[in-house]
Amino acid sequence: MLYQIASFLLDVVGGLLTGACLLRLYMQWQRISFSNPIGGLVFALTDWLILPLRRLIRPVGRWDMSSLVAAMLLQLAQYFLLTLLLGAASAWAWLPWLALFGLARVAVSGLIGLLIVYAVMSWVQARSPLADVIARLCEPILRPFRRLIPLVGGFDLSPLVVLVLLQVAMIVLGHLQASVMR
Repeated sequence: MLYQIASFLLDVVGGLLTGACLLRLYMQWQRISFSNPIGGLVFALTDWLILPLRRLIRPVGRWDMSSLVAAMLLQLAQYFLLTLLLGAASAWAWLPWLALFGLARVAVSGLIGLLIVYAVMSWVQARSPLADVIARLCEPILRPFRRLIPLVGGFDLSPLVVLVLLQVAMIVLGHLQASVMR
């Protein structure tokens, strides 16, 4: 029971901070301004880790590598602490792989959350700076699917299709991560 509680809390804190680092990376790559509530939250959650890393790691083109390294370090720390709690000596060798799968799972979970918020906001026609930022974050993901999936009765089903595919990706990642831990 204690391990489950610790694992849950590490998952929440690690997922939140890792997700914020990945969102920072994605927003910079998409050239989305940080002068909005989402940008302020991302800066507040990540500046303590990313700013020192920026002195060591330079961006590569439009990719802020310090944000990616910060996200990976957070996942490594999370799985390191879980391995300590478990006392599993054999897991040390697999720690980078567990962190990499954890990073991918946080990215997919973040996309799922963004798409759900995007879909709800599109149904209620919410016009706000927040809705515009979320739409700009989701559009590159939805665009290829919109080319393939026609409107059905005036409804755009591409977010639903992407959500289903992301759920499949989560299942696959979960099984891959579990197979590494065996």
